Amino acid sequence: MANPTTPPIHNVVLEGKKRWFALVFLSLGVAMIILDATVVNVAIPTMVTDLDLTTNDAEWVNAAYSLTFASLLIFFGRLADRFGRKLLFIVGVVTFVLASVLVAASDSSITLITARALQGIGGAMILPASLSVINAVFVGKSRAVAFAVWGGTIGGMAALGPLVGGYLTTYASWHWAFLINVPIGIIVIIGVIAVVPETRDIHARKGFDIPGTLLITLGLVGIVFAVIEGQRYGWVTPIADFAVGGWTWPLDSVSIVLVSGILGIIALILMVFVEKQRIASGKVVILDLRLFRIKSFGAGNGVALVVSLGEFGLLFAIPLFLQATRGYDALQTGFILTALALGSFAASGAGAPLSQRLGPVRVLQIGMVLEVIGIVGLGIIVSETVTGWNMAPWLFLYGLGVGFATAQLTGVILSEVPVAESGSASAVQSTSRQVGAAIGTALIGTTLLIGLGSTAGHLEDRGIPAAQAQQVSDAVANSAGQAIPSLAAQPNGEELVAGASEGFVTAIKSVSIVAGFFVFLGLLLSFLLPKNAARIESEGYKPPKESPSES
Repeated sequence: MANPTTPPIHNVVLEGKKRWFALVFLSLGVAMIILDATVVNVAIPTMVTDLDLTTNDAEWVNAAYSLTFASLLIFFGRLADRFGRKLLFIVGVVTFVLASVLVAASDSSITLITARALQGIGGAMILPASLSVINAVFVGKSRAVAFAVWGGTIGGMAALGPLVGGYLTTYASWHWAFLINVPIGIIVIIGVIAVVPETRDIHARKGFDIPGTLLITLGLVGIVFAVIEGQRYGWVTPIADFAVGGWTWPLDSVSIVLVSGILGIIALILMVFVEKQRIASGKVVILDLRLFRIKSFGAGNGVALVVSLGEFGLLFAIPLFLQATRGYDALQTGFILTALALGSFAASGAGAPLSQRLGPVRVLQIGMVLEVIGIVGLGIIVSETVTGWNMAPWLFLYGLGVGFATAQLTGVILSEVPVAESGSASAVQSTSRQVGAAIGTALIGTTLLIGLGSTAGHLEDRGIPAAQAQQVSDAVANSAGQAIPSLAAQPNGEELVAGASEGFVTAIKSVSIVAGFFVFLGLLLSFLLPKNAARIESEGYKPPKESPSES
């Protein structure tokens, strides 16, 4: 029972200019995490060189953020509804800003990856809290406008991110690509405290699903660790020692990678059983499995996860290639990637009328077809002499596809979900995308690492002795290709650079095949979606029952 002297708040409708100021600061907070995500892709090649990161380390820089974000998104969404969305938003911004400072101050892979994971925790607080506040303080037509502004902010930052990150990395340092979050965060915190009211859901069910949260986190970490580290430590049997602090993996016959992968799968299977048991007992769950009985929701989340495997992984590999083999700096790389953002912008304008005419599912499928064409086109034209101008049309086409697909997919996933469960369902679809991003980065990174291993063959074809060719190949693979420019200073430097560049081209072509395959698989899955999705009560779905034994 709430204290009658301090009635619980649910919706606080703001009037006049104050609500739009509130929207500005909320959107700016979300813009910060989107900006950071796009900045990393451009800055990572310079970070690899400055911090002597390996290819595996570079993968973890992205995966650590996505993993923590995905694992905690639903949990923090519930926390915000229970204890205050404004409060959690502010805590999230403070966490994200402090983590950004730690990233900028990092001098090793361990501190960098840890700080990125902490950023993911902050981002998982900010995103759901911002949406819930907007939903609570805006009504009617103004709510639609507010969500449009919120979505437009995400699109705008996705476009500006590569340029901002490229400029700061080129003319200041990669550290400032993260320190820029400090002044932004301070402005957001002051603004939110001043104009955003506190809201919470007075009908939110008590309790948290701690077992489910722990199991999904452990499951995802176990699987992603196995995919990223398989090349380094051995997929089945150990090929290198694994040590953390003073502890070393003790088994000689079984690799930690195999054990990690198996334990990850077991954890996710256990999560399913735990969630079913909690649902039957009427307890709060991190993942309401009953929602997956809804055809559009179940198939749509499958599409979101699979497509994200290809989309996010590709963006990890392209900047590494451009800066290592083509000699572009971070700013030039940012300009090239702007072609992708422009395609996404173009799709945002054309998507709505096209959706009204053809239906959202068809527009989604058109988007994925364009993505596949763009990815395949990039894979075909990439070479040691390819230019940004050569790549721009294919990046634009790919961005056009991403814009069409992303804009429609959320609506399709939520189209048949009961309104009362839309918040939970929205969090699940966001989680699906982040899970795809984490695993996709791991898979693409492994593909890139295997492809870079072909460098030795290209060098030997150019007359380089086998021992030297293997040594150079190992250096190129371990540095995600960023060791290539330094090869020019060695004897036969021109041949070494040319052979290593050929190896990177081979790797990028492999990456495009893998990324294209996952997007194509998502396209095939999309045919399971209802053609004319509408908001209806799904057959067989019943809202959760209240229980006094919630925990």
